[in-house]
Amino acid sequence: MEIIDDDVPSFHAHGYQEKVSSVRVQSGTWVGYQYPGYRGLQYLLEKGDYKDSGDFGAPQPQVQSVRRIRDMQWHQRGAFHPSN
Repeated sequence: MEIIDDDVPSFHAHGYQEKVSSVRVQSGTWVGYQYPGYRGLQYLLEKGDYKDSGDFGAPQPQVQSVRRIRDMQWHQRGAFHPSN
C-alpha cells in the first residue's frame, strides 16, 4: 500500500486488501487505524517504508484506514474567542 495524499476511511472500499501490513509513506505524517472509519488502535506513520506491521508497532496486519495529520496554525494571542 502506498499512501499518496488522501485520507482513506476504508482500504477494502477503495479496492485494497481489508487489512494492510506493509506501507510506504511518501510525505507527511499519518495515523493508521485498526478499523475502517478511523476507529480502534492508532499507529503513527511517518515518511518511509514499513515492510511489516511490526515496523510501525502493530502485532499483526490490522490497519484498515489512514488519515493524514494536517498542519495546524495557532492564534497569535492564544485561545481564540469570537467578539460579540
